[in-house]
Amino acid sequence: MAHVVNTDECAGCLACVDECPVGAIGENDNGKAVIDPDACTDCGACADVCAFDAISGE
Repeated sequence: MAHVVNTDECAGCLACVDECPVGAIGENDNGKAVIDPDACTDCGACADVCAFDAISGE
C-alpha cells in the first residue's frame, strides 16, 4: 500500500520530494506534495523526513 499526504497538514516544503528514492512524489496545483500510488514502493522515507507529520502509510 502506498503512503499518502494529508494536504491539510502539508506545509508545501517538499522535502519529501528529494527524499523519495523512486521519484513518486510531486507537487499539486496548490504547492502541496502528492504521492503517485502506482510508483510508491512504501519505503517510508518521505514520512521520516516530513517535519509536519503530513505523510502516513495507509
